[in-house]
Amino acid sequence: MPRTTTYTAGLVLTAGIVIIATASILIRYAQLANVPSLSIAAIRLGISASVLSIIVGVRAAQWPRGMTKRHAWLALLSGTCLALHFATWITSLQYTSVASSAALVATTPLWVGIVARVMFKEVLNRYRIVGMALTIAGSIGIAISDHSASVGIHPVLGNGLAIIGAISGSAYFLLGRGLRNEVPLLHYIWMTYGAAALVLLAAAIAFGYRTLPNTSTTWLVLAGLAFGPQLLGHTSINYAMRHLSALLVTIALLGEPVGSAILAFALFHEQVAVLQIIGLFGLLVGIAVTAIGERTQ
Repeated sequence: MPRTTTYTAGLVLTAGIVIIATASILIRYAQLANVPSLSIAAIRLGISASVLSIIVGVRAAQWPRGMTKRHAWLALLSGTCLALHFATWITSLQYTSVASSAALVATTPLWVGIVARVMFKEVLNRYRIVGMALTIAGSIGIAISDHSASVGIHPVLGNGLAIIGAISGSAYFLLGRGLRNEVPLLHYIWMTYGAAALVLLAAAIAFGYRTLPNTSTTWLVLAGLAFGPQLLGHTSINYAMRHLSALLVTIALLGEPVGSAILAFALFHEQVAVLQIIGLFGLLVGIAVTAIGERTQ
């Protein structure tokens, strides 16, 4: 691979992580404007799916052949898991700190490893076992620190919702892995984002959230959330995955919770306790070691 392409991919990956790290901050601003968390999730996915619908419509002649009902059902199921991921994670930011929420929702490799062991009877190598143990220990450290320091209005609930967000995100990736191999990226994310947006819209209406934000500033924040972390951020990661090793991208993504914590400290003056720092460090190291073990295995 040309060195220039590698450098470009590295810069795109760095920019993508910085953009994704702003998601928690933009969500917090929207929540401070009294926008319900379900509405934030629905609008984020709704704007993203609408933009993708325009692109897919313009490129209608390139619709992939061989699409079946099975693909549609898988996309609906995967999108439902994605909807649950965003609904629980975004709600978690109402109750716990940005640092804890962002770190706990990044524990996807832990849950993928557990599924591989329990459901597929996969023998885990020592890297994955050690990494999973560090991730669990780090999560416990964060939970203890948040509880003792009273971070957020209900840190136990918030941290629990963030973990549910990580589990449902893992299900989204596992379901989408097979679908992604058979469907082009554009059509894959269009179907899953669209399904997630519809599920979140139905949930928001069911819970009585039927009013839209009434200020241009709030809409600007929500649009930034959709165009920034959702579209630009994840597109940058997908581009980097084509030119860099999956392991490097996975470990680099650990910069997201770190960036979110720094931004939360600077913008919202969220303090980070010593035990929380230790827990965050252990959790991030655990995720990295688990990722190394998964790629090695």
